[in-house]
Amino acid sequence: MARAFEVRRQRGFVTVAILCFIALYAPMVTLVAYSFNAGSSLALWEGFSLRWYGAAWENEAVQEATIRSVVVAVSASVLATAIATMAALGTTRVPHYRGLTAVYALINQPLMVPEIVTGVALLVVFAIVKEATGYHGLFYLIAAHTAFCIPFAYLPIRARLQGMDSRLEAAAADLYASPWAAFRHVTLPLMFPGIIAGAMLAFVISLDDVVITEFVKSAGQDTLPTYMLGQLRRVVTPEINAISTVLLAISVAIVSIFFLVTRKRT
Repeated sequence: MARAFEVRRQRGFVTVAILCFIALYAPMVTLVAYSFNAGSSLALWEGFSLRWYGAAWENEAVQEATIRSVVVAVSASVLATAIATMAALGTTRVPHYRGLTAVYALINQPLMVPEIVTGVALLVVFAIVKEATGYHGLFYLIAAHTAFCIPFAYLPIRARLQGMDSRLEAAAADLYASPWAAFRHVTLPLMFPGIIAGAMLAFVISLDDVVITEFVKSAGQDTLPTYMLGQLRRVVTPEINAISTVLLAISVAIVSIFFLVTRKRT
């Protein structure tokens, strides 16, 4: 009897898998290890120390950039998720019509366009707005990150809606529930894991964005990634490793929370 095809049984699969994991995680392990280096060198180990974490914690520029990054990321993720939720409902809970595929493609187009092109386009538009209004605040960063994060939030929400049984909503309507009551008591709870996933993905994308932020930000509006980029151009110390390790820990925590939330709700 012929054995079913299994990728794991193919010759060399384990070796390729190990090499892939090494390529993915060896740089991260090195980064985390050298964030605890007592010396100033990035390549020479001089003993274990929390010196650079303390230096980053007491650095006022890091504090300001971190607060700004969190404000922008939270604002952008909330706005992008709200817009993406409406877009997902508008492309999955309507009868199919000519042009629906084009609408879907337009929503996801920012994923295909090079980020630098998006950054330049936003720079031009915001320059016109700044000239007309005289406003140079943080709104432009939030708007730019929101626009960029919408497709990232849209994909998991749409996937969740497509995987839902539409007969449940039809049953609610048969029981005389209004469209809003059916949405609030049936659709929204079922799609909530997708909304959480979209919000978390949008938050992480916004938090570590560099290209669009570099084009859109005004003077004195550095986020944490752009601050780190500026420091790397001047002098490289393990303080950058410490900041990167904290960002990595935050990302891992967000992913872990997402899996815990979705596991309880599925």
